[in-house]
This record gives sequence, structure tokens and C-alpha cells, in this order.
Amino acid sequence: MASVSETFGNFYNSWLTRQQALLDQLLLAIAPESEGSSNVDRQKQVIDQVLAHYKDYYEEKAKAASEDVLTFLSPPWLTPFERTLLWLGDFKPSFIFRLLAGSVEDLTEEQRGRIEQVRVETRVMERELTDAMARVQESVAAPAFLSLARRFDRHIIDGELPNMVEVVEGLKNTMLQVMERADGLRVSTVGSVVEVLTPGQTLVLLAAAGQFQARIRRWGSQRDAQSSATAT
Repeated sequence: MASVSETFGNFYNSWLTRQQALLDQLLLAIAPESEGSSNVDRQKQVIDQVLAHYKDYYEEKAKAASEDVLTFLSPPWLTPFERTLLWLGDFKPSFIFRLLAGSVEDLTEEQRGRIEQVRVETRVMERELTDAMARVQESVAAPAFLSLARRFDRHIIDGELPNMVEVVEGLKNTMLQVMERADGLRVSTVGSVVEVLTPGQTLVLLAAAGQFQARIRRWGSQRDAQSSATAT
């Protein structure tokens, strides 16, 4: 039976292929808005396709993570460089505001105010989730857990193994809950930002996100290739 790492890794590679095709559509759809409705309708169609694509990713991720959450905290299907950018297994929700600032230049004052409110709320939630994961990590280093781990390592399992399994499963469940909350924040933050933007602005933002993801993937692959060449 294939591992979660293998099955989700295959899914992710296919997802990236589709991502590139959607990025091409985004770039084609970015054009001066016309007076007619056909151009706006086309923009909304592409936006819906891209958001549905991300929805597929998080749905598949949720199913796979429920089987092996630890794999998603350091995903082997990503390059080492990509993994250095992760926060709780994926991009940090507030990163969308950096992309927005660097790509969308025609925000109105009203839009800026609404987005700032979302940004503040997002940062508060990020801190809460960072603290929650830190508490999980601290519990792994707690004396009670380490004591069980040492006894397990010495194969002194007389009555101890069930306790060890129970503790580990409890920690994994807590990690899963934190990661699920983090994914929920990622999705809700993007959704809240998109609600503020016009279709044209949303296209630009989504294109910037797709280009950034493709770029760090390419950089990571190039670094791996250079490391392999140096090693040989």
C-alpha cells in the first residue's frame, strides 16, 4: 500500500501541472477592463476556476493529513528551499498582503482600510496558532513524555507501550487540529481579501501568487541540482 507521502506527492505534482495551466489563463485574462460585460464575465470565470483549484488542494490535504499529519509539517514533495518558507505546513496567511502590496497598485482608500482590518485580524490568529503549536512542541520535550520515550527505546514495554501510543496519538491529534485551523485561516484570509478586490485586481493577485509559487519551485529545484552536481 502506498504511503501518504507517495500518494499526496503524486497528487501535488499533478496539481502543480494544472496550476501552471491556470496561471497561463490568468495572464491571458489580465487586460484593460472593457465597457462590456463579456470581459468581466470571463475574468470571474477564471477566478472561480483558480479558487476551485485551491479548494481541491486543501480538501485533498485534509484527507491525507488525517492519516499522517507529521508528513505535512515537513513535506517531502517540496524542495528543501520551499520547506524553509513554510509556517505550520504551508504558506503563512499574512503573506498574501505582501503579494497584494507588490502587485495591485490601484486600491482605493476604502479598499485599503478594509484590507488593513483583515490583515490585523489575520496576524492575531497567526500568533495564536504559533503559540498553540509551540505548546505542542513543548509537551514533546516535557519530562513525562521523555520518560516514556526512554523506556520505549530500552524496550521496557511492560505496561508502558499503551501509554506511549496514547501520548503520541494525542500529540498527533493536537497537531492536526492546529494545522487544520491554520489551513482554515489561509483559506479565509484569501477569501476576505478577494471580497474586497475587483475581478481585475483579483486576477492580478492570483497571478502574482501563482508566479511566486512557480518561482520558488524552480529555485528549489535549481539548488537541488547544484548540490547534486557539487556532491559528484
